[in-house]
Amino acid sequence: MKSVIEAFEAMDQESTTGSISPAANGQLRAAKYVIGADIGGTNLRLALADAAGAIVGRWSASTAGAGNAETVLGLMRVGVDALLAEALLTEDSLSAIAAGAPGITNVDSGVVIATSYLLGWRDVPFRELLETEFGVPAIVDNDVNMAAIGECSAGIARGARDFVFLAIGTGVGAGIVLNGQVHRGSIWMAGEIGYMLVPGTSDAPVERGEPGALEGMVGGEGIKAQWKSRWSESLTTLPKDARATQIFDHALEGNALAQEVLQLAARTLAYAIYNTSLILNSPLFVLGGGVGIHPALGDATRVVLDQRRAQIQPTLVHSSLGADAQLIGAIHLALEAANNKMAAVAI
Repeated sequence: MKSVIEAFEAMDQESTTGSISPAANGQLRAAKYVIGADIGGTNLRLALADAAGAIVGRWSASTAGAGNAETVLGLMRVGVDALLAEALLTEDSLSAIAAGAPGITNVDSGVVIATSYLLGWRDVPFRELLETEFGVPAIVDNDVNMAAIGECSAGIARGARDFVFLAIGTGVGAGIVLNGQVHRGSIWMAGEIGYMLVPGTSDAPVERGEPGALEGMVGGEGIKAQWKSRWSESLTTLPKDARATQIFDHALEGNALAQEVLQLAARTLAYAIYNTSLILNSPLFVLGGGVGIHPALGDATRVVLDQRRAQIQPTLVHSSLGADAQLIGAIHLALEAANNKMAAVAI
C-alpha cells in the first residue's frame, strides 16, 4: 500500500482542518514524527508515523474499565513512551497528535460531547488534555470521521469527493464526505446514523449518548441481542453469546437461524443506506468496522438495495484499509496540525 503522503500528493485541494487533501509536500516532509490514536470502546490503538506518513510503530491496550478520560490519557502516555523508546526517539521528536473518539465531538474546541460505548464520556476537553500531557498540537475528531479521511486519502475511496463511510462495529456511525470535505453538521452530529429510525427498529426515545435504534439492529451488540432472542440449542451449534461475525460465518455455512439474523441486519442496513443516499445523493458507500467488513453483510445488503431499483443506485464496497482506516486518518490530521504549527512559527 502507498504511504499516506503518496496518496496525499495525488490530490490538489487546498488544506484545511477536516479537508481530505494535505498541505504541500514540502511542508509535510518538514514535520518530525506524529501520533495517530484510535480510541475504541474496547481497545486503544496508537501509531507512530514519520513525516512521510509511514507508520513506524504500533501499540495497543484494552480500554475495558476505562471509566474516564484521564485513565485513557494515562494509557496513551504509556503507549507513546513505548513507541518512542522502541524507535530510539526522544519526546521532542513529536510534532503533533490526533485522536479519534467514539462519539459526538466538537472539532473546533476539541471537546468530546458524548459517547455511547466508552462508559459515557460527557463534555470532555480532550484536546486540551492531550496538549497539556504531550506538549504538542492536538486534534480530536469523531473516530468515524477519521476513518472516512483515511479511506479517502489512502483507501478504496481515494480521490472520491462525495461518499459515506459506514462504521459498523459495536455500534454504528457514518463519516460523510461532501465535495471533498468532512461534513460534521452545525452541532457536530452529522453521521450519527446509529439513531436513525427505519422500518423494524424501535421508536422508543433514547438519551444522548445511549445506543440508538439502528445500532440495536445492525451494530455488533444489536446483532448479538437479535441472536439471543431467537436462539435455541436445537437450532444451532453456536453458543447463545456468539459474536456478530461468528453468526455471519454460521449463516454462510447454511444455518437457517443465522441466516435469519443476517437478513434482518442486511435489510435494516439497506434501508438506512437507501434513505441516506436519497438525502445526500452520494454515489459511494464504504462498509468498515469489525462487523461491517464481513462479506456476508455486504453481499446480503446489496441484494436488498438492488431490489429497490432506485434511479440512482449507490455503489456499496468494503473498506480496503480495514482497522487501519482510523489510524491513517488520524495521522493525516496530525501531520496537518504539525504543518499548521510550523507555518505559524515561520510567519
